[in-house]
Amino acid sequence: MTYAELVTKIRDYTEVDSNVFTSTIVNGFISDAEFRILRDVDSDNNRRYAQADIIAGQRYVNTPLINDETLVIRSAQITNSTGGADNSSRAFLEYRGTNFISEFNPTGTQGLPKYYGYWDENTIVLAPTPDQNYNMQINYILKPTGLSATNSTSYLGTNFPNGLLYACLVEAYGFLKGPQDQLTLYENRYKQAVEAFSIEAMGRRRRDEYQAGVPRIGKQ
Repeated sequence: MTYAELVTKIRDYTEVDSNVFTSTIVNGFISDAEFRILRDVDSDNNRRYAQADIIAGQRYVNTPLINDETLVIRSAQITNSTGGADNSSRAFLEYRGTNFISEFNPTGTQGLPKYYGYWDENTIVLAPTPDQNYNMQINYILKPTGLSATNSTSYLGTNFPNGLLYACLVEAYGFLKGPQDQLTLYENRYKQAVEAFSIEAMGRRRRDEYQAGVPRIGKQ
């Protein structure tokens, strides 16, 4: 489903034309719906990886990926702890809160970093303080580019069009302040659709049938 198709469906389903549902208002519905789905389902499409430089003697790392599109850092790892150039040596850092990190390393003792935490929106803090330069791989959740007049297709539009439409209609009927039965209808349809999408994205796509077997549904 393209951006133009989604806009048309929103107006057709609600029977509200462009005089009320202007492009600005409809774009708001779409953006809010995409954010909702993003937070409801951890889709593989949103997973990204980036490299950062750890500098000797500096406990803070300016991540190269934090911008308005990065939502969650899933994990971090040292990808070169031996000084080599092939990144063959890897060690995952353990996440801790900043209070723990400050208590763990109050004097700035240097060594191979073992812990990391969010210092602020743009900064990761490490403990111990790095004793040499390292490479760091950061695994994070990205807010993908959504549908708009300048971006006619998206992952959700292609792979989850019904759920995206239902989420938009929930936003639209909330804007219209009714009718309540329609709002309830599309809220329930969204929940049913997102449950199936979650099973696919967070269940079936993250299992191996050779090891885990074919998913089976019991008789009702």
